[in-house]
Amino acid sequence: MLVATATPDETFPATATTIQHKLGITGGFAFDVQAVCTGFIYALATADNFIKAGQVNRALVIGAETFSRILDWEDRTTCVLFADGAGALVLEASEEEGTNQDRGILTSHLHADGRHHDLLYVDGGPSSSQTTGYLRMEGREVFKHAVTNLANVVGEALDATGLNADDIDWLIPHQANKRIIDGTGRKLKMDPAKVVVTVDKHGNTSAASVPLALDEAVRDGRVTKGDLLLLEAMGGGFTWGSALVRF
Repeated sequence: MLVATATPDETFPATATTIQHKLGITGGFAFDVQAVCTGFIYALATADNFIKAGQVNRALVIGAETFSRILDWEDRTTCVLFADGAGALVLEASEEEGTNQDRGILTSHLHADGRHHDLLYVDGGPSSSQTTGYLRMEGREVFKHAVTNLANVVGEALDATGLNADDIDWLIPHQANKRIIDGTGRKLKMDPAKVVVTVDKHGNTSAASVPLALDEAVRDGRVTKGDLLLLEAMGGGFTWGSALVRF
């Protein structure tokens, strides 16, 4: 079990072990992944590699956040944007043909660049201030990096598989804000109708936003078995990544 979260219940143990206990699971392993808004993509790629290495047959990947705990309610540039939420996927090993028609994760690409720390961070922590701290963000600068980085990492996924944007059935992006989502879609020349948007309903739920958006698209019938999905996200750090998935 892997849990992507930047807002754990406790400094330790890992939130994943708490969930493991509540689900009545006593075997296997459980740990948290912290890559902020990209956390779910990082966790998905990690679980995929455990499966490919033959170390596990099945993995539960969760993205869960309570960002309301780290918001400065006097800062209207951030507190109106972020929210709480959770979503999950189950990955299972299977024998496939090794083509782009295989079901599962076809390719994943992860990045980080710590030089941009001051553009999106929380001003506290157990080893620095002994407090939780509050989220701080330079929105305009984050926007500039997000559109470029997300378009590039999506391009990496397509280049790695020899596919193009027209092959994607659904783009399921991190729900940071509509302008970033629209900007990424335009760079990819994607039909807006093929982009799943839930930020108007859920806000920015960080690591939970991609699984929440996927869940909504599955429940309303848009995403069906065999569809090609492109998942992408960028978060504080900066971290960013993508995963191309045959559902």
